[in-house]
Amino acid sequence: MSLTRQQIVKVSLLARLRLRDDELDRMTDQLDQVVSYMDLLAEVDTEDVEPMAHAVEQTNVFAEDRELPSLDREAALSNSPKRDEQCYRVPAVLGD
Repeated sequence: MSLTRQQIVKVSLLARLRLRDDELDRMTDQLDQVVSYMDLLAEVDTEDVEPMAHAVEQTNVFAEDRELPSLDREAALSNSPKRDEQCYRVPAVLGD
């Protein structure tokens, strides 16, 4: 599959990119090379290949969830420039 300049113009419009003529030419060539490479990969027989989420097998990359004691309210609020008895005080962002 070969990409045309008109297709690249449409993609750049959808991506809200303002490309000059020389940039459109370069992008047309570069994206055409990417699509051609994808076509080449499509020729590889993957019938017996199990789908994977990662290129390298990973197992439990997250730390174990453990309940730990948290700061008490006074310590958490101690460095706040504005606060009340329970919360940080911040300016209104969405109006009144």
